[in-house]
Amino acid sequence: MSTNPESTPTFNTATPNRLPNFSAGPATIPTAVLSRAQAELLDWQGRGMSVMEVSHRSKEYMEITEKAETKLRSLMDIPDNYKVLFLQGGASLQFSAIPLNLLNGGRADYLTTGTWSGKAVKEAQRYANLGLGEINLVATGKDCNFTDVPAQSGWSLSDDAAYFHYCANETIHGLQIFEPPQVDAPIIADMSSCILSQPIDVSKFGMIYAGAQKNIGPAGLVIVIVREDLLGQASEWCPMLLNYEHQADKESMSNTPATYSWYLAGLVFDWLEEQGGVAAMGKINQQKAELLYKTIDDSSFYSNPVAPQYRSIMNVPFTLADSSLDKRFLEESEAAGLMNLKGHRDVGGMRASIYNAVPLDWVQQLVGFMTAFEKKYA
Repeated sequence: MSTNPESTPTFNTATPNRLPNFSAGPATIPTAVLSRAQAELLDWQGRGMSVMEVSHRSKEYMEITEKAETKLRSLMDIPDNYKVLFLQGGASLQFSAIPLNLLNGGRADYLTTGTWSGKAVKEAQRYANLGLGEINLVATGKDCNFTDVPAQSGWSLSDDAAYFHYCANETIHGLQIFEPPQVDAPIIADMSSCILSQPIDVSKFGMIYAGAQKNIGPAGLVIVIVREDLLGQASEWCPMLLNYEHQADKESMSNTPATYSWYLAGLVFDWLEEQGGVAAMGKINQQKAELLYKTIDDSSFYSNPVAPQYRSIMNVPFTLADSSLDKRFLEESEAAGLMNLKGHRDVGGMRASIYNAVPLDWVQQLVGFMTAFEKKYA
């Protein structure tokens, strides 16, 4: 196996004893990627040391970072007038970084469709309370327990918003907005749990950000894709490490980055390319989601509360008609080797996260178990 970062990677296609893992995050990573990382762990590029142990400013490591960015740009067709940053702190730190970089004494619009967009609003409001600008909640789906998106005709949009923020996929509630809203302000999208899952037009967004631990790699890394004209507006109170312009100037290396997470992200991008890219992955993801939702909809035993047009293809929550069977479902599913199906405490029931690295046969195993469980207890 070649470990030269300039060569075309090859992945071990053998399947070790891996259990189907439906965790919402940190989530399963492609088995082939883990196998390759394992093979390179102790002796990377024949250097007698791990990639974690070399300087992030060495020529060899810089080749990894440059290749990772190039692959991501290709996979997502990112225009040249966007900067791609590989930062630390996960997506939640961006809840602070966004207003500190972009609010600039103005007014920002926020749409709340679930837990994560709600957290983003709450954090941004802290900076508004300090006099850095104003936060406008255009609409919230709280009244329907975040099972639908309020009609845009009822939104209270600002005439001169500095930006419009929303979460493209709410991991906890299983609600996904598949097309960016039609607004005049630069659109900022949290795509932590849906990035790279299907093709998108990056040019429609001012900024996209995503935590890595769902579709990209290990936790701790966050990717920020920001249009260049939005740089250079940061508040004087913005910490240097959160300043997008500063990080762009330093090529995401203002301080030591999350080197191993960045390296593994690059391997995932290689793997995605070998699967046929984002378009091919989108077809597989649609197939997985349709199979699972059909199993739910064809049953009176299971249900999913989300409005059909907003059902996530990444996170599928479902409940049992008899909630007293929840514990038994989780115990028997785990005994069957189906891991991490417990729903979030805010929603209850079950949840299957079927990210890129979850193969179709895992979903087939899950629906097979669900069908058998229903026959047994209905």
